Amino acid sequence: MKIKSQKDFFSGLMFLVMGGAFAWGATSYNVGEGARMGPGYFPLMLGLLLGVLGLAIIFQAMVVETEDGEKIGSIAWKPLGFIIGANVAFGILLGGIPKFGIPAMGLIAAIYALVFISSLAGDNFRPKEVTVLATILAIFSYVAFVWLLKLQFPVWPSFITG
Repeated sequence: MKIKSQKDFFSGLMFLVMGGAFAWGATSYNVGEGARMGPGYFPLMLGLLLGVLGLAIIFQAMVVETEDGEKIGSIAWKPLGFIIGANVAFGILLGGIPKFGIPAMGLIAAIYALVFISSLAGDNFRPKEVTVLATILAIFSYVAFVWLLKLQFPVWPSFITG
C-alpha cells in the first residue's frame, strides 16, 4: 500500500507509539476494573484510545488521496527550541534545583516565564497580549491548583514569602 499523505501517516504513527508507550507503562500499576479503578486504569485506557486514534489516522493516510502527498517539510528549529526551553524553564522555576543552589521561584514566576518564552516561538511578539495571557493563566492556575485542589507547592519565590 502506498502512503498518500505523509503528514497524516507520521502523525498517526506518533499517536500510535505514544499510546502504546502509555498503555505499556500503565501495566506496571494496579489497573483494577471498571467498578474499582486502580491507578493504572486511566493511563491504560487513554493509551489504548490514543493508539486506536493513531491507527485510524494511519488508515486514512493510506486510503484518502491527497493532491501532492502532503510531504513533510523541514524541522522548524526556532519554535521547537523555544517551546522545549519554555517547559524546561517552567520546571526549573517551579521546583528549583537544590543540588545546584537554584531556589524554587514558585508557580506565578514559572507561568510568566513559560508564557513569555514560548511566545517567542512565533513570528511576531506582542508584549501586551503576552502579559495579559500570562496574568490570566497565573490567576486560573492559582485558583485551580492552590484553592480548589489544595496542592502544596511554592506559589511565590522563597525570598518573598520568607
